[in-house]
Amino acid sequence: MSVDAAIQNSIGEIPECVAGGYVDMSTGMLLSVKTVESHPQEVLDFVAAATADLFQGKTVVTIEKMFRKHRGLDEDGAHYFQEILVFSDNLLHIFQRCKKKPDHAVVWVCNKSANIGMALTKARMSLTSVEDSL
Repeated sequence: MSVDAAIQNSIGEIPECVAGGYVDMSTGMLLSVKTVESHPQEVLDFVAAATADLFQGKTVVTIEKMFRKHRGLDEDGAHYFQEILVFSDNLLHIFQRCKKKPDHAVVWVCNKSANIGMALTKARMSLTSVEDSL
């Protein structure tokens, strides 16, 4: 299955999901995106950049190092933050770091009225199929 098809299938499974995307944070590129509405390319480009900032921004990397040190974990480059939820006025944004390719992330956008627990559970269930499709 292609990454586009995996994202499209997942959008149908995640409650009130209106968009999904696959980001290569090392290049800052949005490798795939599916939405129920059209959006300007400029907005989509910023999604990729914002995802990279959320997971790999200088302050986040510093915090991850501090947490690893505080907990006595090795400095093996493993990332501490795996998922980030962002609530806007109308939407719920779920950012997930891929497990097999930690420089990649999947982004889901749901209506704010979605059941948060169910949306996160379904997003977690979808991560493997999306990640395996690339």
